[in-house]
Amino acid sequence: MLKKFVIILIVAMFLTADVAQVSAQSVLMNSAETINQGNLKLGIFPTILFGKNGGDSVWGVAGRFGYGLTKSLDIEAKAAFFKGLKYFGVDVEYWFVKGENFNVSAALGGHVTDYKGAGDSKGIDAALLASTRPTNNLEIYGGLMLAFDSIKNGYNYTLAHIVPGIEYRISDDLDFLAEVGIALNDNSRSYASVGLAYYFLR
Repeated sequence: MLKKFVIILIVAMFLTADVAQVSAQSVLMNSAETINQGNLKLGIFPTILFGKNGGDSVWGVAGRFGYGLTKSLDIEAKAAFFKGLKYFGVDVEYWFVKGENFNVSAALGGHVTDYKGAGDSKGIDAALLASTRPTNNLEIYGGLMLAFDSIKNGYNYTLAHIVPGIEYRISDDLDFLAEVGIALNDNSRSYASVGLAYYFLR
């Protein structure tokens, strides 16, 4: 019953999210541990971009759908929807430091953005993540997230964020996540994101 409810909730949030026009924005929303081999992951994350230079804060929704390829490698499709903007991408994450209570992974991928009107862009994404587990059900993570974008008219820009967050295991197949992205340059906007990740266990 809980599984069906979570799936329905995720779909409903994707279809009904209140959105507003912004530039492209991705989220991390995972620890340094990759998806277990053979498992599927579906996550939905309402996201707020904080106002900048007198502008209003705006709401959108981000999502991730991933698969564990090996014990150290996963692949995730990602999407974000705001008014006048659709964002689609994919990245591959490799878990290369597996400590007793400290993990590090790196992700590399790409994305495209579809703006209503002019200004469509494409770009390369990169992230470096570290996480620790103070309790059995809680992980604390931090990451550096970069996006290198190119707009069709030739203008290039970079988005850069430092991202602290938490991942709390509600059950074997359901996690709660929350993070804050702290903007590091003028092109970026700070954000906060919260939501659930559901795992289809093999």
